[in-house]
Amino acid sequence: MFIAATHPAFVRHNNLRALHRSLDEAQQKNYRITQDEHAYSLQFDVPGIAKEQLSIGIEGSVVRIESQPDAPRTYKAAYELPQDIDVSASDARLENGVLTLKLAKKAPVSNVSNLTIN
Repeated sequence: MFIAATHPAFVRHNNLRALHRSLDEAQQKNYRITQDEHAYSLQFDVPGIAKEQLSIGIEGSVVRIESQPDAPRTYKAAYELPQDIDVSASDARLENGVLTLKLAKKAPVSNVSNLTIN
């Protein structure tokens, strides 16, 4: 049996699977992504934008990057990753026009409760 979710978050996730399809394809789009068992590493080319002119918002597994109105260039993007992000263990750096995000994966928490059989 195959069950497909129609929840908007699932639809967004499917649309962003291209993010993970191919590193070669990602490099053509001015970003790069790698991952290991602990974190995702994303790199974006944002030449001409200072760190004070960027805002990075993380909510669950969604990462939003946006330039401020006073920035010389407009940059706005959102990405949904397969796993929630631990913001307290994550890091962002901007050097030589390259924004590097090291986003720690949040350990999944089990919400399983045992049901007593009567």
